[in-house]
Amino acid sequence: MQRYDNRRVVVKYGGNAMGDDALARAFARDITLLRQSGVHPVVVHGGGPQIGSMLERLNIKSEFKGGLRVTDKATVEVVEMVLAGSINKSIVAHINREGGRAIGLCGKDGDMVTARKLHRKHRDPDSKIEEILDLGFVGEPETVNARVLELILEKDLIPVVAPVAPGRDGATYNINADTFAGAIAGALDAKRLLFLTDVPGVLDRDGKLIKQLTRAGARALIEDGTISGGMIPKVETCLEALDQGVEGVVIVDGKVTHAVLLELFTDHGAGTLIVP
Repeated sequence: MQRYDNRRVVVKYGGNAMGDDALARAFARDITLLRQSGVHPVVVHGGGPQIGSMLERLNIKSEFKGGLRVTDKATVEVVEMVLAGSINKSIVAHINREGGRAIGLCGKDGDMVTARKLHRKHRDPDSKIEEILDLGFVGEPETVNARVLELILEKDLIPVVAPVAPGRDGATYNINADTFAGAIAGALDAKRLLFLTDVPGVLDRDGKLIKQLTRAGARALIEDGTISGGMIPKVETCLEALDQGVEGVVIVDGKVTHAVLLELFTDHGAGTLIVP
């Protein structure tokens, strides 16, 4: 436990664990215990399923390009309402109920994060023509002002941050929560960045968990196809966080009770640790 005393740990919270009330309470207890143990946790959360549910309730239809949701003005208003509103305050309430002192934020607060519009390339499988997709108000972090979070952490508060941020153009942008968490962890010089996901971690070709990887090892597994599909962008985000100065990044199954504590405070861990 002394390895993490007075150090910063960023936890990206999302997936199925977020929708289960019992797991949400267990997560809140773990985060509270981290703070009581001398660790300074920062929670960054997503909320894709909840956003989709609210869009359905409001009868707002989504357009998709290249398999990615286009975020128009009506959609980004719902995104901000759900992420920075209901989800954020629910997590804050859970932590406070367990004895922690959490405060809800988004990238707009204190000018913490400035976003720029995200441009994605897509190659048509039939024509092989590559095009630049306009995904609307989807962004990526451009700058992070860590001072806001540092001041909050100094007061023994637990920041819970929604991945919504303003652009220099005055617009509001929805940012992928993994990418947002990586940028926050890098700016805070975090000792660990934990991604709570729906899978145990990175698996080898036999489906067994790989306990630890280096940056070079992770890239080799992407090249040979062992890491594939949706795990590729997650691992690439881990590598970007390492490039920004994070000491280690962990992909762990958020459905496992006390996954955060098991990863940080036991020798065997609970997921895949990626180090430089």
